[in-house]
Amino acid sequence: MFEIKIDDAKYWKNCIDSIVNLIDEGTFSISKEGITLRAMDPSGISMISFFIPNKAFSKYEVEKQSSIGLNIDNLSKILASARPGEQLLMKDSNNKFAIEFIGEKSKRRYRLPMIEVKKDVEKEPKVEFESKVEVKSDSFKDILGDANLLSTYIGFKADKDSFVVSAKGDAGELEEEHMNAAEVIKKIESEKPASATFNLDYLGRIVKACPSSSYINLSIKTDEPIKVDYKIGDAEVAYYLAPYMES
Repeated sequence: MFEIKIDDAKYWKNCIDSIVNLIDEGTFSISKEGITLRAMDPSGISMISFFIPNKAFSKYEVEKQSSIGLNIDNLSKILASARPGEQLLMKDSNNKFAIEFIGEKSKRRYRLPMIEVKKDVEKEPKVEFESKVEVKSDSFKDILGDANLLSTYIGFKADKDSFVVSAKGDAGELEEEHMNAAEVIKKIESEKPASATFNLDYLGRIVKACPSSSYINLSIKTDEPIKVDYKIGDAEVAYYLAPYMES
């Protein structure tokens, strides 16, 4: 049994957006410490790890750890109906996931079926990253947009001094270089130079929910999965995306 309340329903919608941009359904683990979700996308080339601690909620009552499978696409659509100033109450109700929007003078209630999700991911992949880049969220989204004009893939190269982005397609080529501790890059930590190429569509979906005023962390190892992580308030979200390898 659990009963969880958050004062800003729209904030929870933003958190769920970070998940639904990658997967349509998943299993939430609800413990006394907080809410966790780990899942692979249907293609199997990317993974999400989401955690929000109990301190993010104004009410957090959990009798024992439980797991609930939900259609996250449907959940996101319902949360999109949140109105300014509404609170959100979530609880289990007769094997249903109950959602209640609480306004100043009104309440709306939904009950969603719990589903069985076939694949659970217990652990994040272990990668000894060679370079880590902390980049402004809005600037990184602009970089992806620049590359998307020419290609469906984007290349990253990082060393202790700079972060280089490249894209190439039939329409032309792009190269951008951003120096360490500059306007776009807050910080680069690099034990050795690292480079890899990734799918632009997936990266765009991964960072879409990141607040524009935040920073995105990119952890890179040559020709290995990239880790992309950022925060949405108290929520922590991390993604792993397999590199593109030319055949």
